[in-house]
Amino acid sequence: MLSISATHAWRNTHPGAVIGVLELSQVGLVQSSPQLDEKKRATETRLRERYQGFSRQDFLALPVISAYNLYYKRFSKTYHVLQQVESIVLKGKDLPNVSPLVDSNFIAEVDTLVLTASHDVAKLQGAVVMDVGRAGDQITQMNGTLKPILVDDMVMRDAHGVCCTIIYGQDNLSFISAETSHVLYVSYAPAGVPADQIDTHLQSIIENIMLFSPAAFVDQRQLLVA
Repeated sequence: MLSISATHAWRNTHPGAVIGVLELSQVGLVQSSPQLDEKKRATETRLRERYQGFSRQDFLALPVISAYNLYYKRFSKTYHVLQQVESIVLKGKDLPNVSPLVDSNFIAEVDTLVLTASHDVAKLQGAVVMDVGRAGDQITQMNGTLKPILVDDMVMRDAHGVCCTIIYGQDNLSFISAETSHVLYVSYAPAGVPADQIDTHLQSIIENIMLFSPAAFVDQRQLLVA
């Protein structure tokens, strides 16, 4: 089981923030799941019914999205989960097909609106620490782009350095692959997002994974509160 903690800098910089942590092992190596695909279609239908007639301002008025929007505006960015939900509801797009482990999070993410990253535990080095971005920090994104970390953005570090940030997402080292059987999900929530919403999100991920890997084992599930 991974050692996971949070720094005083994170707690002091983001009072009221919550980070949800979910680690699972012994996950079956499957390339697709009809049961998960069925869950995708049901989720898309539910979202279109729930948000029928919504405008961008209606979405921004939702408490969870409002909290994320305030955070993203500090960095002159737009909350990307909002954009994903809009694409499903307003543009008729479907949830993507990446892999069952990644898709299990995507399904939960658009439903709960809670931002969550997923990592292959075998690719992480040493203890994991939730922290804030500092001057000189960098991350190599999934597409290979090297980005300087925004100071005070919430970040996750391992022995390699920064492996995820709210604004720039995950690095290109710890991503989930077809060989991943030990996975870490990390939900990042600024002040204003209820802790029980994050816990609901983690439970949804577990339920989605159990659709294709009922023998998966939950190593840890916890909330870190600033």
